[in-house]
Amino acid sequence: MSIRYVIRRILFLFLVIWVAATIIFFIPRLSTRNPVRQRLAELARTGGFAPGDIETMVASYNQKFGLDKPLLEQYFDYIGGLAQGDLGVSLHKYPRTVIELIMDAIPWTLALLLVTTILSFIIGNLLGAVAAWPRAPGWLRTFATPFVLLQGIPPVLMGVLLLFFIAFRLKALPLGSAYSTGVIPNWSLSFALDLLAHQILPALALILGSVGGWVLSMRGMGVTIHGEDYVNFAEHKGLGPTTIFRDYYLRNTLLPQVTGLVLALTTVVTSGIVVEQIFALPGIGTTLNQAIQNNDFLTIYGIVLFITIAVATLMVAVEFIYPLLDPRVRHT
Repeated sequence: MSIRYVIRRILFLFLVIWVAATIIFFIPRLSTRNPVRQRLAELARTGGFAPGDIETMVASYNQKFGLDKPLLEQYFDYIGGLAQGDLGVSLHKYPRTVIELIMDAIPWTLALLLVTTILSFIIGNLLGAVAAWPRAPGWLRTFATPFVLLQGIPPVLMGVLLLFFIAFRLKALPLGSAYSTGVIPNWSLSFALDLLAHQILPALALILGSVGGWVLSMRGMGVTIHGEDYVNFAEHKGLGPTTIFRDYYLRNTLLPQVTGLVLALTTVVTSGIVVEQIFALPGIGTTLNQAIQNNDFLTIYGIVLFITIAVATLMVAVEFIYPLLDPRVRHT
């Protein structure tokens, strides 16, 4: 991989971020609605503000957020703030900044998505490879079928079903939240077990909803790989079934799956955000839902931009990793 290629891809990443930031900036401003005025009007209905007080507060907040400046000047201030990691200030949780809210929520989202994506990728590809491997036992090949059937259930609906049957009816696991009510987070084993118990159902919802797709795609790749010359050559050399399956069969079928993983990143992120809301986890999804409910436009735009940057960065990172998995790929 040449340095020129790396620089070119990084520059393209910055271009994608700039385009996304520009779109997120200009599209909301096509509307005549003032987010500050709308938010203060909602507070006035419950707080009893006088109309004059609202106008004074709107003028003050417009000056605070720079909304009284010309549009082009607002845009350059916005881009300059992004370059310094400034996504604005939350209207709902003022004076907290949007980046502070994201940093508080991202560990929960990252832990959930990282674990479930890795597990579903490993489980699905192993089951799919075994299902297509002619020498695998029949019962083991049939074991992958239920996961394929579960693919038709979206992770959101899967989460609702798990909540109803396992948490509500059987009371085997907690209904939701990150940890039990009244528990103070600490580094003890009891808190770790309580935390784990609350993450099982959302993790299962994401895993069961995505494993079937990996099984189907891996099985299709396995069927095409079987009968290739290098597989037949390995068999004629007298290599054992385990060696052929691991080094000649599984390794080659995994290469297109890595590309599929990159393409599935947006779906994984979207599903994870919605599942977080169902189980009331304090992640990005819950933060975004609260911002939508409270018309906190600055937080909504900041989270959408953050997710766009994260997905684009992951795609570029996987593109750099791909040549390490397939020696035939050369980036110049």
